[in-house]
Amino acid sequence: MAKLLMFTTDTSLSCLPHHKFSHPSNNRFLKPSPSSPPLLNSRGVISRVCCSIKEKENIAENKRIAPIVTGIRVGDELGIEKLGFENLSWPPWKNVPQRYKLIGTTSLAFVICNMDKVNLSIAIIPMSHQFGWSSSVAGLVQSSFFWGYALSQLPGGWLSKIFGGRVILQFGVLGWSLATTLVPLVAGFMPGLVLSRILVGIGEGVSPSAATDLIARLIPLEERSRAVSFVFGGLSVGSVLGLLLAPPLIESFGWESVFYMFGMFGIVWFLGFQFVAEDQPLTNSAPLSRSQSNPEPKSWETSMEELGGSLNVPWKSFFQSKAVWAMIYAHFCGSWGHYCCLSWLPTYFSEELDLNLTEAAWVSVLPPLASVVVTSFASQFADNLISNGVETTVVRKICQTIAFLSPAACMLLSSVDLGLPPWEVVTILTGGLALSSFALSGLYCTHQDISPEYASILLGITNTVGAVPGIVGVALTGYLLDSTHSWSMSLFAPSIFFYITGTIIWLAFASSKPQSFKKIY
Repeated sequence: MAKLLMFTTDTSLSCLPHHKFSHPSNNRFLKPSPSSPPLLNSRGVISRVCCSIKEKENIAENKRIAPIVTGIRVGDELGIEKLGFENLSWPPWKNVPQRYKLIGTTSLAFVICNMDKVNLSIAIIPMSHQFGWSSSVAGLVQSSFFWGYALSQLPGGWLSKIFGGRVILQFGVLGWSLATTLVPLVAGFMPGLVLSRILVGIGEGVSPSAATDLIARLIPLEERSRAVSFVFGGLSVGSVLGLLLAPPLIESFGWESVFYMFGMFGIVWFLGFQFVAEDQPLTNSAPLSRSQSNPEPKSWETSMEELGGSLNVPWKSFFQSKAVWAMIYAHFCGSWGHYCCLSWLPTYFSEELDLNLTEAAWVSVLPPLASVVVTSFASQFADNLISNGVETTVVRKICQTIAFLSPAACMLLSSVDLGLPPWEVVTILTGGLALSSFALSGLYCTHQDISPEYASILLGITNTVGAVPGIVGVALTGYLLDSTHSWSMSLFAPSIFFYITGTIIWLAFASSKPQSFKKIY
């Protein structure tokens, strides 16, 4: 049967030497001379077409010719069957590389993560009015999230190493989402409410380690920095969306709607993630380059061996290092100001500055929005200093000092009665909290500076201690507010103290010089 010439997806179009075509006015078909090589390759694809008599002179030029026709394939029937549309698919993202889909959905999980973290900071205002909670009780409720968050940091990393970050991430999202939807059902029963928030903290606490593991396993080295920025950038987006969506939902449908709707976001994400990740092995080794796009899955035995290796770390050597202790204390001090402001600023804006719920939520959005701008500037500032020969330790100390002293100075101005209008106070606090993002180019880079091998473990240590202010500081702020009835003494004074002492310790003992940690028996 006659063979059909049909378009396909071969993109090689250049000159084929020694082909002679008869004039089209005398022949119905173009035919190569008998001495020429065959037109069809092993797949039945014409890979080269004669385009000039001076083949040797034009070979280099023809290599730059953009493909116009995608090749010709032989069909089995007479007539045209396909014309270049066989690769169209639905949905449009079906042909997107698997790693990009996983990174996109992981970033979306982090958006939902911070939405479920900040929703209580808005809902706590009407909840306190309904249930008659004092500031101490409200602080206890808000701090309970950080109990679970602190306890799940290191276990989340180990579980991700055994089962893979994808598995831990999806069940972390499902766990904290279900716990979020339980809040309205148990709000009148304090032990149940506290337990539900602890479960939210546990689910969110395993997520950073799970996402880090997923990125390390699936993303090529040349794409990993962008992947990390994209994934963890979802946290700032989640804070903004949570603070913007919560007030209208509360005013229209009651405070319960925030927990039901935000919890459903996570459940829907979990269901959708099953389709996105269905072709991805549960555990697999990290691709080192784009060419290693199909890593082999690890066996259970290999995973257990890696877990045993991860436990064989020089813990004692860590805690004998002054630089490690400087990182631990700096993380604690920075987290005190961050978590206390995250939990209490909406209430401060509402009560002290006499803003309504919507206005308080709107102004609470300003610090995370400003932080996005400051973060990009701070990273370029630090990299330029290092590239110009400034010692890395000096750069980290400069950045972290800015991150501590800027919010301390702004809080001091806000706590002093200068007769400033509310919006000037909001502007001052926004500027100070935004500049605290310099810590991303200070403290948060030091783990990799001193020990790339143990950077993740060092971050787990400092992040665990850094979660303690969420437990103690948030609750203590409520207790001091009940005792002193002063926002300056309860919210700002402790934060200023830790910012200043953290700066002193950081300047005295912090170091970015590589350290060789050896196991001490």
